[in-house]
Amino acid sequence: MNRRAALLVTGLAGFLGIAFGAFGAHALKGVLNQHHTREIWNTAVLYHLVHAPVLLLLARGEIVNTAAFCCFALGILLFSGSLYALALTSIQSLGAVTPFGGLLLMSGWVLVAIGASHPELSKK
Repeated sequence: MNRRAALLVTGLAGFLGIAFGAFGAHALKGVLNQHHTREIWNTAVLYHLVHAPVLLLLARGEIVNTAAFCCFALGILLFSGSLYALALTSIQSLGAVTPFGGLLLMSGWVLVAIGASHPELSKK
């Protein structure tokens, strides 16, 4: 993966994490309280913001661990994205997507560990 693309994705992820956190705390406060989904929104923001700096560390590394980076980026999208949508709509079937995002986030961590113990595997 090209470093510029990785940094672009990272910047967008960080920006959106902060924006969604603020938006949920202020502009969407009434909707989230009405749907009783404030905790779901906060979980989405937490996982989003925890993993955005991980993207930055991967993007700024000597070698971009593309597989781990993609797992984290897609994991944020699916995990947090499905929870954001669920919190706003209360459509319970959206929750079926969330575990796939969680598996991608966990896979990203496994790939980071593998990359640390076998750096030659991260050179792609």
